[in-house]
Amino acid sequence: MAVGTALDAVMDWPVGAAAVGVLGRDGVLARTGPSERSFRLASVTKVLTALATLVAVEEQTVGLDDAAGPPGATVRHLLAHASGLPFEGTEPVSAPGTRRIYSNTGFEVLAATVSERAGVDFEEYVREAVLRPVAMDGTTLAGSAAAGTTKSSLSDLLALAAELLEPTIVAPSTLHAAIEVAFPGLDGVLPGFGRQSPNDWGLGLELRGTKSPHWTGARNSPATFGHFGAAGTFLWVDPAVRLACVGLTDREFGAWAVQAWPRLADAVIDEFA
Repeated sequence: MAVGTALDAVMDWPVGAAAVGVLGRDGVLARTGPSERSFRLASVTKVLTALATLVAVEEQTVGLDDAAGPPGATVRHLLAHASGLPFEGTEPVSAPGTRRIYSNTGFEVLAATVSERAGVDFEEYVREAVLRPVAMDGTTLAGSAAAGTTKSSLSDLLALAAELLEPTIVAPSTLHAAIEVAFPGLDGVLPGFGRQSPNDWGLGLELRGTKSPHWTGARNSPATFGHFGAAGTFLWVDPAVRLACVGLTDREFGAWAVQAWPRLADAVIDEFA
């Protein structure tokens, strides 16, 4: 497949290896880099955890308003980083629903809740609920359900992006609810980009909204959703233009990504929207 000019800039990224792809309503539009190489996902793992939880909600294994986590918190709070749990640690630092605190612990509690209710190991639940039906055969789950050592490939993440554009494992209405703001108006810190007011989040999926600065581009619509990881990986979907973009690298997130990713996003939208 030919590489679109929007992806030319990837060649200049200060990384050892990068794999980037663009997806539209008719499939993959452009890609560059090794399609089958495995890269660590870090917090992009949360997208898999969130989707598996949404499947569990549809199966009535758990309910979004079921109690989970700290007193007063629910599955919905955990998905939306509004449970009051800190980034790491089990002692709440605020009341549920009052602050947007990005929490790895919250997602680990979420995974444990689904696993207990389903009666199966959470990794197995994710494999059966998400990986197999989406044909993510090259993805290996390992470690934390929030940001462990799970690895995946460009091909697999493009398949995941296609699922987020046109859902098949959950009803479109379920995904639509997941990309609406949960607990509107909450302020908080977006890791790597500072305090945001508001710091909008859906159910496991970060929402661009009016955030600035942000890891997507200025040309992305406020409806853009997705996630990025400290391993130098990202996945965004912009439903307003029916485009998705996936990137995996072998360099940790840092100042280079803060500059490179928004520029890439703007170039992708300019070329393919």
